[in-house]
Parts: sequence; structure tokens; C-alpha cells
Amino acid sequence: MITIEQIMSQIWWIAPLAILIILPYSLLLLIYLRIKKFEKAHKSLAILMSGQSLDKMLDQNTDELERLRTSVNQTNHRLQIIEAKSRSAVDRAELLRFNAFDNMGSDLSFALALLNQEGDGVVISSINSREDSRVYAKPISSGKSKYHISAEENIVIEKALKAQKV
Repeated sequence: MITIEQIMSQIWWIAPLAILIILPYSLLLLIYLRIKKFEKAHKSLAILMSGQSLDKMLDQNTDELERLRTSVNQTNHRLQIIEAKSRSAVDRAELLRFNAFDNMGSDLSFALALLNQEGDGVVISSINSREDSRVYAKPISSGKSKYHISAEENIVIEKALKAQKV
């Protein structure tokens, strides 16, 4: 008759073998369950309440962002052109009426300065007397003229230069 001790001496190697077989299968089952849990979470994240796929929404947002970026670049370019034109456009005007001669009534003579942001433009003067009226136009560059400037013309140029810049 075979004793338990004889059986145990014959099968002592079965327990370690069983552990080596069961352990990998247990780990494999654990990994499988975690992957299933991850897939479920991914599906719930990928399909939002609206039913749209997250990938499609990201693609749409990326396209929209690119369109907006292009639009902003175009707008900035147009704005630079407009600002350059604005700086060169006449945006400062000053007028001074005065009596050129003591024997004349009413302030019929005048000086008019039309300048841009850089102080470039023109000063127009009209001198009225009893016999005639004369009009003078003098170019202004950076607030100065290469022609003789009268006191009245100088006043309107200075006022125009002090006007608020845009």
C-alpha cells in the first residue's frame, strides 16, 4: 500500500508548478479587466452628450481656430494699412480770423492750418484789404515751412500741432 508520504514525495513539484501556471493567468485576467474599464471610460469620454465624437469635435475646433487665426492676420494687415493712412490724413485743423489792417472792420483775413499726425500739411492764409484779397498757401513739414511764416500762421500751426494725436 502507498502511503501519503510516498505520494507527497512524488508530487512535491506540483505546487510550485501550479503557482507558476495560476499567477500569470491571474495577472492576465487583472490586466484584461483594467483594459475593459479603460475602454468603457474612453467610450464615455469620446462620445459626449451631444453624440458627437471627441475626435470630430477636436478636428472642427482646430479648423475653426485656423480660420480665426487667418482672419486675425488679415485684419491686422488691413489695420496697419488704415493706421498708416490715418497718420498721413489731415486730422488737425485750426482757424484764426484777424484784421490784417487797422482801418478795416470785421476779421476778414484768416489763417488756416491743415496738418496730419506727423505735422505735415499746409497753412492757407487770406489777407483782405479794401481794394483786394490775396490767398497764400505754404507747405508744412514736421511743423515747419521753408517759406516765411506770419505770426498768425505760426499761431494756427502751433495750435494744430498741440491737438490730441490719435
